[in-house]
Amino acid sequence: MCLAAAFASPARCLSLSPSSAALPRRFLRGLLGAPAPARLSRPPPPPTILLRRCIPFHRMAQYWTQASLDKNKALVDYLKQYGAVRTEKVAEVMETIDRALFVPEGTPYIDSPMPIGFNATISAPHMHATCLELLKDHLQPGMHALDVGSGSGYLTACFAMMVGPEGRAVGIEHIPEIVASAIENVQKSAAAPLLKDGLLSFHVADGRLGFTDAAPYDAIHVGAAAPEIPQPLLDQLKPGGRMVIPVGNYFQDLQVVDKNADGSISIRNDASVRYVPLTSRSAQLQDP
Repeated sequence: MCLAAAFASPARCLSLSPSSAALPRRFLRGLLGAPAPARLSRPPPPPTILLRRCIPFHRMAQYWTQASLDKNKALVDYLKQYGAVRTEKVAEVMETIDRALFVPEGTPYIDSPMPIGFNATISAPHMHATCLELLKDHLQPGMHALDVGSGSGYLTACFAMMVGPEGRAVGIEHIPEIVASAIENVQKSAAAPLLKDGLLSFHVADGRLGFTDAAPYDAIHVGAAAPEIPQPLLDQLKPGGRMVIPVGNYFQDLQVVDKNADGSISIRNDASVRYVPLTSRSAQLQDP
């Protein structure tokens, strides 16, 4: 449940710097089929003005007439163009699982986090792509994956599609209403048969403790920031497996945690990020 990834490394970040402020506008113009305007001889307006002028385009997204899956594919193409999606495996699963089914309100095809209720969010598409790219080798058919703080269920559904009917994907979330909503979302998606067969499941649980029933896991994704890596999650990571987790309080790093064959742990930082905290149910439900 990424709040924002505005501080991601240059190679991964899709934030709106002065040089990239017009990117969403060009992306949306392409989706709407509008011709590019003629180049103006006068200097372009400041970035803040460009951003303000983008807002009507963002609001128009919900009224587009082309098929939802076509718009979802256009979003993936955008993420490929700017380096967040780098492999066909990740592109294929993000095209298959339509993001709009997991966003209760707002514009699902904009590269931004969106609220899903209960002080939770669905991460921005570029952060989903980043985590899928980091975990893709550990989401092979037949493998087990755990999504901690599964929120809308989007990424858990992607995991399930990647590990297939021989594998197992588990999402855990400590707010029952969010779990119920995730199940409803997945039932409308391409991952619905896996949910029906019990190969994809969601559970009300404290993410800091993991979920032992389907452990050990080849891949663990944590969608909220922990002050330090929870030991139960390390214990439930299979030797040879990988965990992706944001770690820190105000300043956070997206850490890639690999468990070696001998059980030792290797950790590297992939990017600076900003996620909501991995906390208790009562703390999350408090007014921000």
